[in-house]
Amino acid sequence: MSVLPDPGASRAVLVGTSRFEYLEPLPAVANNLRALADLLCSPLSLQLPARHVTVVEDPAAAHTVVGAVRQAAAEASDTLIVYFAGHGLVDAQDQLVLALPHTEFGRVETGLPYDWVRQVLLLDSRAERHVVILDCCYSGLALGRMSAGTGLADQAAVEGSFLLAAAAETRTALAPVGETYTAFTGALLEALRQGIPGAPALVDLGVLYRHLRLTMEVRGHPVPQARNRNSGAQVALGRNHADLPAAPVAAAAGADAGERPWPDPRAIRTVTGFFTALAQVRVVSGLTHRAVSERSGGRMAAGTVGRLLNRSTLPATWGTTAVYLSACGVPGEQITQWQTAWQQLRAQNLSARTESPEVTDDGVPGKARAWQRSLSALRRRRDH
Repeated sequence: MSVLPDPGASRAVLVGTSRFEYLEPLPAVANNLRALADLLCSPLSLQLPARHVTVVEDPAAAHTVVGAVRQAAAEASDTLIVYFAGHGLVDAQDQLVLALPHTEFGRVETGLPYDWVRQVLLLDSRAERHVVILDCCYSGLALGRMSAGTGLADQAAVEGSFLLAAAAETRTALAPVGETYTAFTGALLEALRQGIPGAPALVDLGVLYRHLRLTMEVRGHPVPQARNRNSGAQVALGRNHADLPAAPVAAAAGADAGERPWPDPRAIRTVTGFFTALAQVRVVSGLTHRAVSERSGGRMAAGTVGRLLNRSTLPATWGTTAVYLSACGVPGEQITQWQTAWQQLRAQNLSARTESPEVTDDGVPGKARAWQRSLSALRRRRDH
């Protein structure tokens, strides 16, 4: 079953090299990085907190990239996304090397062997799932031509992951001069922003890969390749925005409500993930804040709906959340699963408070919170 990663327990590292000292520049790569980072943080995709997305642009040395990946691998417990765009090289042992700004022809030691990144994911990662996206080229081709060997996916494979790689045919340019994005990443962004007509409610990597193959083939571009390990194809990168409900859920929960692609509360691991999924419930319902209030029979004002969805700490009681879910049309058995997720998060928070009493619910150390209160009191006295 396809699943959206919990944004609070997931991380992304986006690496791109657009400026080179010895190789042809790829200016579209800089646009790739900015657009993909914005997308991953937006409601169109995973809604990752900005602090969970690390962008490494034009890295000066290999250890800069490896260090960023290692840190993200240590922090992520759900899903880790690693993306690279730029020139790709193949060394004498047919191993993939990612080009850096100072990489030179014939001197692979000036690049970043992909295997170094792969080893970090294999040995140092806490994440259950890995998504690796490679939009890279051979440096020997003319400006704008992206390439990779037929064995790229095999070279770059990571256990427990889904690898999505740009194709390698030299007959077609994948980074045409003047285009905003490289062709492969541009098609990927388009699919996540606009959705895929006729596809399932969640754009998982399997669905995305098949769509990109068809899209790139129709456009006369090299088709991508992929490799799936341990059900990595079921990781979703967002909801299918071409498949969102055209009409609100019926007032009386029935077959329509049960068939809606509601967020799965069993995939929630963090408070951030709880509220992200809670907001998605309203989107799937097709209801406005006011409509949710009306469906609640007066038990929940429209302003209360907004405040609930914009919280950063869990409600101390379950009642308001239950009213919200019911008003949106979520089936009863799923509301029970939501309550279980809420109870588990509450228990985790209480346990964390017991072990670290200096930390408050919002993650601010107790001493810092006390200092903030004291500062506010001094300001009030001064103002009066």
